[in-house]
Amino acid sequence: MTEEQINDMFKQGFDCGQVVLSALSSKLDIDEEMAKRVSACFGGGMFSGQTCGAVTGSYMAIGLKNGHCDANTPEIKSKMIELMSDFNDKFLEKYPSTCCKEMLGHDISNPDEMEVILEKGLLTNFCPKVVLNAIEILNEII
Repeated sequence: MTEEQINDMFKQGFDCGQVVLSALSSKLDIDEEMAKRVSACFGGGMFSGQTCGAVTGSYMAIGLKNGHCDANTPEIKSKMIELMSDFNDKFLEKYPSTCCKEMLGHDISNPDEMEVILEKGLLTNFCPKVVLNAIEILNEII
């Protein structure tokens, strides 16, 4: 996936978590529609500037590929936690935080600050890079 393709998805109304999860849907054995639906509430840090949607989408991908679903499977859970930690380490090598408003320097849930985000072009210049980096990290670790 390219930054241009990511921007195209943003223009279609999809958010960072949806782009990440749907980009990996075939690798996760789910269809793109399901990927977009399950991750729909996670864009813009859950639309409150909290954990970046690219990060939450990545956690969903890690869980879908490596999550534990049977009782008493600590080895599977440990592997999943290890992968999440690996993702976080690699992500934090590139960005100072996993929090949307800290990364953007503005709170996406505040209408006045959202205007600044749009004026600065962060959603079209910065966020696609974050999404692309998250996808690249996931492709390395899962």
